[in-house]
Amino acid sequence: MNYKFKLFVTALLCAVITFSCFEDRDDNGAFASDINDFIWKGMNFWYLYKANIPDLSNDRFISNEEYADYLNQFSNPPDLFESLIYQRQTVDKYSVIVDDYIAFEQLLEGCAVRSGYEIDFYPVPGSSTHLYGIVRLVLPGGSAAAAGLQRGQLFYGVNGEQLTVNNFNSLFSPDSYEINLATYNDNGTPETTDDSITQESETISLTKSALCENPIFKTAILDVEGENVGYLMYNGFVSDFNSQLNTVFGDFKANNVQHLVLDLRYNPGGSVTTSILLSSLVTGQLTSVVHSTEEWNPEIQEFFFNQDPENLINRFPNSFNGGPLNSLFLDKVYILTTNDSASASELIINSLNPHIEVVQIGTTTRGKYQGSITLYDSDDFQREGANPNHTYAMQPLVVKYANAAGFTDYDNGLAPDIVLSENPQNYGVLGDENEPLLARALLEISMTNAPILFSEPILPYATSNSFEGLSDKMFTDKELPKEVIKRLKFNQ
Repeated sequence: MNYKFKLFVTALLCAVITFSCFEDRDDNGAFASDINDFIWKGMNFWYLYKANIPDLSNDRFISNEEYADYLNQFSNPPDLFESLIYQRQTVDKYSVIVDDYIAFEQLLEGCAVRSGYEIDFYPVPGSSTHLYGIVRLVLPGGSAAAAGLQRGQLFYGVNGEQLTVNNFNSLFSPDSYEINLATYNDNGTPETTDDSITQESETISLTKSALCENPIFKTAILDVEGENVGYLMYNGFVSDFNSQLNTVFGDFKANNVQHLVLDLRYNPGGSVTTSILLSSLVTGQLTSVVHSTEEWNPEIQEFFFNQDPENLINRFPNSFNGGPLNSLFLDKVYILTTNDSASASELIINSLNPHIEVVQIGTTTRGKYQGSITLYDSDDFQREGANPNHTYAMQPLVVKYANAAGFTDYDNGLAPDIVLSENPQNYGVLGDENEPLLARALLEISMTNAPILFSEPILPYATSNSFEGLSDKMFTDKELPKEVIKRLKFNQ
């Protein structure tokens, strides 16, 4: 062990075991240096792009003092975190740090304090600054549902203030507010240049409350020329609902569903394990076949490989909690997507592609092929034993996924086979056979040679996912044993 490495290990172990290498902290909370120590050691151990960040090198510091001086440069812990991110604008757009991990955990489980609806924002015709909102999804049990808000309703403002590109994130901050309704006026022409948004006097009052979302939003069985088509709108990969998901497919199976439309248009991702489970519910004939492979940072990758190369391979399962999966054994699936289809949603598409025919309908997905884990300020980065003096946690990118053919790094998203965006003038009713995206999938199912229809996509300027913290989450359920974490720390 060389001199630099000895000093590094001493500094690291001091931080890990005693938290006493910095100035004394009072009994009322943690100094920034304590939180910074957690940030650096968590990123040094786990970060997928560690090898690309010189400040995360194992031999970066030659003394305890240099390490402490480095951490103490950052009085605001998120500033240190951001300094350790690799190519924030292009490669790692998704690693996050939070100062309240309790609220963050609830968010990952589909629970949040919210008004109970989702919004697409579009530019007002002829304006580069003004926006209008369209209700795209109303969740059961929330204030929006109680107020009678409907998918497709338009509004121009909040509390009488016009939505703009500068304020749409902040206008929804209050716990209670009113949205100001509007209508879309096409002036009786097919051209959009003379379209306008007509403000109405009606308002709808909304109040935020704690709301937990069931990701299984809508299911239906539709008859298409004598064949049963299963429809599932699935809005988040939440493992707590895996049993219900298996039950849905049991119903599909009992009703002899021969085709499946999987609606992931608003699904920002979630559990990798659930994504793999859903892939197997769609198929069933691929038991033990490679679903996806994993790539971690070099040190963790080497550990997994040396322990067992199978650690880096995910295979299609054929059981759930010791019981059978209600798989449909399909060789073709229709998947509806938008730019809010991300992470675990994209993993479904990418991992099924080498094995069965995937017909993707909608617009291009987000482009996130990396997974995260939540790190806490404890010896093994897990929730148990977390430092009680603060509630910071991190969810950095730690692993990236490739399909069985090795395809990954789709930074620009997965492009659809059939381009069709939601139309601000006709959102339709989700699950109804006339809803435009579902109708296009049913046309593909009903016709051997369905016509190729091209439409210029109408993309929203932004969606409410961007400020509700719901976008782009994919997290791995894989954990390293505590003793392995300690051994790898010491051997770095």
